[in-house]
Amino acid sequence: MLAAERRDHLLGLLAREGKIVAKDVAADLGISEDSVRRDLRDLAAEGLCQRVYGGALPASPAVADYTARQAVTPDGKRKVAATAAALVRPGSALILDGGTTALAVAHALPADLACTAITHSPTVAVALLERPQVEVFLLGGRVFRHSAVACGAAAVEAAQNISADLCLLGVTGVHPEAGLTTGDAEEAAMKRALAARAAETYILASSEKIGTASRFRVLPWEEISGLITDADPHHAVVEQLTARGVEVLTAG
Repeated sequence: MLAAERRDHLLGLLAREGKIVAKDVAADLGISEDSVRRDLRDLAAEGLCQRVYGGALPASPAVADYTARQAVTPDGKRKVAATAAALVRPGSALILDGGTTALAVAHALPADLACTAITHSPTVAVALLERPQVEVFLLGGRVFRHSAVACGAAAVEAAQNISADLCLLGVTGVHPEAGLTTGDAEEAAMKRALAARAAETYILASSEKIGTASRFRVLPWEEISGLITDADPHHAVVEQLTARGVEVLTAG
């Protein structure tokens, strides 16, 4: 089989199965695992898969820069944001993550909502200022440009001194095996720090993130209250998550 044919075969497996197991592909095609791993390295370099131990998973499209991500599934993000905003109770304290979906949540909050909102995103903080009864706390630190959020030691330390009723957290990948992932180690650590300070944590994940993975794990499934997504409830990944006991709130 030619290299181009192997490439098409691997991409087809990712689309159909949601994962690639290198040893199985090698056995099916009658080639060495080293050849499969080289093919996967090439695909990963093009951003077409996320390599994991033993194979690969679909790569998240949410690894693009912040400006580019604003044009990715805006309707889906608005649906997720509307469902998430409905979870925020008057008088409560909310931790709101950064990123494009979190920004949509800030815009989706009722105009007359009175609550406390804590965020490490300057863009989200500015959007929250449009809500006159929302008291806004901005956590500082080194700004990670990809998501326009504060990360690093200073931001994590600031997060350890807050507490909230609800945390709405964004990720770039949602996969039954890889879990909840993002593309930067410091951002993943910051997300864990925020989630640890809330009574409940819900994950914001528009449909393009379902079934994909990024490099760094954020949280195990057991440590979240639920997942908010506009993906079809009959999507294979959504059904797997529901079967394992994850609460999935369908947005739409």
